[in-house]
Amino acid sequence: MATVMGTVIGGGVFFKTASVVAANHSANMTLLAWVLGGLLTICAGLTSAELAAAIPRTGGAMRYLEYAYGKPVGFLMGWAQILVYYPANIAALSIIFGVQFVALFQLPVAWKLPVAILCGLSITGLNFLGAKVGGRVQSVALVFKLIPIAVIVILGLFAPATTHFAWWPIATGQHIGWGHAFSSSLLATMFAYDGWISIGNIAGEMKHPERDLPRAIVLGLAGITIIYTLVNLVFLRTLPISAIAGNQNAAADAAMQLFGQLGGKLVTIGILISVYGAINGYTLTGMRVPFAMAEEDSLPFSRYFRRLSRRTYVPFFAGSVQFGIALIMMILGSFDLLTDMLVFVMWVFNCLLFVAVFKLRHREPELVRPYRVPGYPVVPLVALLGGLFILVTTLVTEPGLATTGLALTLLGLPVYFWHQNHRQPTQKS
Repeated sequence: MATVMGTVIGGGVFFKTASVVAANHSANMTLLAWVLGGLLTICAGLTSAELAAAIPRTGGAMRYLEYAYGKPVGFLMGWAQILVYYPANIAALSIIFGVQFVALFQLPVAWKLPVAILCGLSITGLNFLGAKVGGRVQSVALVFKLIPIAVIVILGLFAPATTHFAWWPIATGQHIGWGHAFSSSLLATMFAYDGWISIGNIAGEMKHPERDLPRAIVLGLAGITIIYTLVNLVFLRTLPISAIAGNQNAAADAAMQLFGQLGGKLVTIGILISVYGAINGYTLTGMRVPFAMAEEDSLPFSRYFRRLSRRTYVPFFAGSVQFGIALIMMILGSFDLLTDMLVFVMWVFNCLLFVAVFKLRHREPELVRPYRVPGYPVVPLVALLGGLFILVTTLVTEPGLATTGLALTLLGLPVYFWHQNHRQPTQKS
């Protein structure tokens, strides 16, 4: 359960509240979106874990898709992780680090981008010193990311409320359509719940995965849902809706309101360390995806991507390319744009994973499954319908963002087939 919670909890809950509230201008719909986002995540985690337990291969979800649909689909997920998922996470969180840093130290707004770039660059540099250094940063950040959450929830709930709202009926702000507000709110929460796809990887280390894995997933993700909902409840009790909507400093503002100037600044520093640790996690993991693919010669320029530094054995070329893509995204994108795009792209593959559970149950009923989805077929169906809802509403409400994400992903197909044809003569010789 601790692994589940440690994997998923990051910095998103502190900053996505601004996007959720901006979408609906409603306190009760904001809380509903966080609860339903958590329930969808629980169904998704329970479903994907069946594939992880049945196909325990290094590479995670990329290997499950390859097993169910063939190598091109598995490659596309790896390609999307290299080109979109990891760089966009690094860029988006670096931007939010810059926003918070500038606000905390009352620097000119123009410093936001340089601070973001220095943040991402420093973390890449630390990881170039070796996996142990990156791991230590992660361990320190793990402690610090729980401190501001605990302080805000425990003390914030007992502080007298400065704003009040009705729990029912679930309504939106004036002149905002219910359907658009709800779908945009749910999409915004998905970034904070990101990370569940790796949960099933621990199945191979468990003595009784069929019994303990669903418990860990349900209890861990339910705990996260409760924590996220309570954090948002504190924000909504502390600040008016107008002060939260679109305000990426809302967490810092709420902390200042609750704990005074000094206490608020200390909580904000804890949030900054949490964000720094989240960026470190994506940097540490992300640079190893192209390295792993290059070891199988799955990428163009594989001989460069699989190179390790002589002293620290770090894939420095892969890490440099990853930061280069993230740098372009920092300059061109915004926090919400980048997070919405990466959520959309990854949920395309998530839906394929949910379908793969049905596909393999039918195609390979004899496949050894140490763990099976409880509540089959209802739980996988809920996960699939929820995922399709996210994809369709994004296509309708943000067609440019969705099209860009799909185009970057599908660009991998010609790259894959070109590389396969290009390397074939080498293999024969």
